Amino acid sequence: MTTLINTALVALDANLGTDTPSVIRRLAELVAGTGRSTDVESLYADALAREQKTATGVPGGIAIPHCRSSAVREATLAMARLSPAVDFGAKDGPADIVFFIAAPAGADNEHLKLLSKLARSLIRKDFTAALRAAATPEEIVALVDGALAEAPKPGTAAAGPAAAAAPASAPVAAAPKRLVAVTACPTGIAHTYMAADSLVEAAKEAGIELQVETQGSGAVTPLDPAVIAAADAVIFAVDVDVRGKERFAGKPVINAPVKRGIDEPAKMIQEALAAATDPHAHRVPHFGAEEAAEHNAEAAGEHLGTKVKKVLLTGVSYMIPFVAGGGLLIALGFLLGGYGLGLNGQADHILADNTLLNLPDGGNLLLYLGAVAFKIGGLSMGFLVPALAGYIAFGIADRPGIAPGFTAGAVAVFMGAGFLGGLVGGLLAGLAAYWIGTWQVPRWLRGLMPVVIIPLLGSIIASGAMLLFLGGPIAALSNGLNHWLTGMSGASAVVLGIVLGLMMCFDLGGPVNKVAYAFAVAGLGTGSALNHAPWEIMATVMAAGMVPPLAMALATVIDKKRFSLAERENGKAAWLLGASFISEGAIPFAAADPLRVIPSTMLGGAVTGAITMGFHVTSQAPHGGIFVFFAIGNIGMFITAILVGTVVAALAVVALKRWAVRAPAAAAEAPATGQLVSQNS
Repeated sequence: MTTLINTALVALDANLGTDTPSVIRRLAELVAGTGRSTDVESLYADALAREQKTATGVPGGIAIPHCRSSAVREATLAMARLSPAVDFGAKDGPADIVFFIAAPAGADNEHLKLLSKLARSLIRKDFTAALRAAATPEEIVALVDGALAEAPKPGTAAAGPAAAAAPASAPVAAAPKRLVAVTACPTGIAHTYMAADSLVEAAKEAGIELQVETQGSGAVTPLDPAVIAAADAVIFAVDVDVRGKERFAGKPVINAPVKRGIDEPAKMIQEALAAATDPHAHRVPHFGAEEAAEHNAEAAGEHLGTKVKKVLLTGVSYMIPFVAGGGLLIALGFLLGGYGLGLNGQADHILADNTLLNLPDGGNLLLYLGAVAFKIGGLSMGFLVPALAGYIAFGIADRPGIAPGFTAGAVAVFMGAGFLGGLVGGLLAGLAAYWIGTWQVPRWLRGLMPVVIIPLLGSIIASGAMLLFLGGPIAALSNGLNHWLTGMSGASAVVLGIVLGLMMCFDLGGPVNKVAYAFAVAGLGTGSALNHAPWEIMATVMAAGMVPPLAMALATVIDKKRFSLAERENGKAAWLLGASFISEGAIPFAAADPLRVIPSTMLGGAVTGAITMGFHVTSQAPHGGIFVFFAIGNIGMFITAILVGTVVAALAVVALKRWAVRAPAAAAEAPATGQLVSQNS
């Protein structure tokens, strides 16, 4: 007997409300009432966030709201037979049978397999009829146990010769075709497998041979390459990116949300068959630069700003590991060997002149290991601009854009254009690679395009433009910003602290942030016992840069129901990132909700900057956060300034999320939590 469901988790002929949020809340309360959830509000928020991404109603009066949540102790099913029925977004009307699937954030594969098996059972009419006829919760539990005990219905199945007896009226029965499909949904629990089985059943009825790859939460069994090669067309019923899309290159393709695979499987089969014989049908690209051609309808309604944001965030997301690893290693180097490692090339001299068998300063092992850690961290940080540019180009042109992007980023570093140059170079490289990828070339040349021709020509175009035309002006702009900051040094220290704090928190590791940081680091070597100003600027920049991730981490603790599960998980990591002076730890929050997160962090950063400059806090270390406490003067006020700024920013973002909400008129009665999660999804 499964432990997923018991009689306490079943409600028969119950009135759980008249709308989707009400039903989900009552089911979350049912789960929590059995001790399987630690927090009703968190579970409700996570389930509602999933529901608002894609409605979970399916044909036949069924709904399967589901989510992963850190508030769930063990994988759980709650079932309700509703009276009255409630609309969950299915085309054929409201649902009277609802299964609520609550999975822990780290659910194991065995539980996920059971949950997916149940979801597949719900497309069987005999099973749903039995659920409607059951008189007691015990009967429901027995039915579920029976469904989960049955041999799994293959999601990667083929409708072979047995399907040849399709009705004569079926238009495709006389000429069977071979199709392949991929199904995937964001959670990977229910819709992924239901869409797969619906498509398989529709293919059997039409006499079509179909094999499906389910890219769900558990282990994925890839389609055999020979099966893909023999297929006439491919169906992607997905709400997320297809893994290994290049395997299907050149095949006619039908793209649709995963829910359409459940609602209209027969229609999708017919569309795929039509595409197989249509020379003008969309095809899976041979390389990433053609990918946008598949999404013309979707992209047509997407604003330019949204497209640019996605591309830039792609670059930033791949850049963050270099920042995190490099920053922590630099901090470790300072902790072991002292802040002097970062000045006048001391670490390089130590590594050049010493080894483990010839330690510096008469056997100072910690100094040598500190130099090693500092150097590795510095080299890692040195990839920031090339990685940023490379993966911005990747976001535009897929893998063929990576090499031109990295090269353009390296040119930006060489030209002194810094992060601004990396942004421009990455955009140029991506656009160039995308454009070259659209060229119509002979079939024999296609194989050389992504590995030779696009990297070569893309690098020439993007890097050539940076060297010949753009690098100098961008470098001059960065230098001008630095000179502007230098000119403020003689003005009010508090005003300068506010300006630096605002800059550090404006774009969270972006070009404005890096200009302020570069300004501080460039002047660090000029500090002395008689001139503390450069050290004060360094302390201000570091303290303000620590505020955004710390504030977001604190905000997820103060009012966690205002944040999605993913944001709460990011909040846990943000504690360490903030303490290490890695401002990028707040980027996931800012990307999801920029109009409330960025002003809040800027307010906190400004407060911190004003305090550090006003109380003459100093730092002789260029990086490391709290881990270089030994290099910070007036450490008490340094910590106080960070704490005050963190609290101010956290309270500000919570207040904005709670009260500055744009509620759609159609959802005026929806709970505030649901509205916020919807905006952040």
